[in-house]
Amino acid sequence: MKALLSKTAGDASTLVLEEVAPPKAGPGQVVIGVKAAGINFPDALVIQDLYQIKPPRPFAPGMEVAGTVLSVGAGVTRIKPGERVLGIPGWGGCAEQVAVPEANCMRLPSAMSFEDASVLVATYGTAHYALHDRANIQSGEVLLVLGAAGGVGAAAVELGKAAGAKVIAMASSEDKVAFARACGADAGLVYPRGPLDKMQQKNLADGIKACCKSLGVEGVDVVMDAVGGDYAEPALRAMNWYGRYLVVGFTAGIPKMPLNLVLLKSCQVVGVLWGAWAAREPEALHDHVEELMKLYLIERIKPRISKRFPLAKGGEAIKEVADRKVMGKIVVTIDS
Repeated sequence: MKALLSKTAGDASTLVLEEVAPPKAGPGQVVIGVKAAGINFPDALVIQDLYQIKPPRPFAPGMEVAGTVLSVGAGVTRIKPGERVLGIPGWGGCAEQVAVPEANCMRLPSAMSFEDASVLVATYGTAHYALHDRANIQSGEVLLVLGAAGGVGAAAVELGKAAGAKVIAMASSEDKVAFARACGADAGLVYPRGPLDKMQQKNLADGIKACCKSLGVEGVDVVMDAVGGDYAEPALRAMNWYGRYLVVGFTAGIPKMPLNLVLLKSCQVVGVLWGAWAAREPEALHDHVEELMKLYLIERIKPRISKRFPLAKGGEAIKEVADRKVMGKIVVTIDS
């Protein structure tokens, strides 16, 4: 079978397409014939050895897939050959076949395409876990989403609206804000390219507060931050009493948070490490995926797939994500 391999640490240009032996289903494993693999920002990090997980080389990137079950290993009872499934291998998805633990496989509704399924879990799963489990977001609250046009950001916009929140989208350009508005955001704000000086940070905080006033509220209840850097402090300054600041990622760098503001607002700064949670609580993960599928079927969420790449050009897909050029999601499609 063909697989897009990382054989040495480096950016997407180091990936090579090669013929390798197909995987065999070990005990408790399911082998999936991959039809689509969702591309996420961690894929760009893991091939550079910059992610918390460092798979042994050679390996294929691709943390989430969808396809048809080809075979199952000893002890597998829930999933059967021939079924349409989504799977979370963690890595290995940019290949024609991948072996996945049965616990990380879920059957697909007949109305869900392989492409949509391949981008459902990592981004929507992260946003769902963040907003509901970590922030306990409530109807009528105000959600501020940083990086609102990215995969996690767009998912947070949709899930925030589905929860009854008022959503403010922040992104780096007018077209990205417009994209987030199309996903359901009630208001939007373009932030300048960093690094930001103190005056720029103050102006950004004032801009967030102005968005809040346009929605008839004073401040933000929940911040979904997958950006970090110099954008974190302005978002924190715009928070309400008892706000919840969700730390999701650092595409703009790790921020320095002024803890005096946390004290003065009596707010919480909450970590969101979805992958580790999913590994620790597989039953809860299945419950979350079922909820996401229900929202998909009633059209409260809809993955925005902006580009598709064949397996041979999977490196280009990862580069697009690494360069932060993506609005919504990118999928690698596989005809095997």
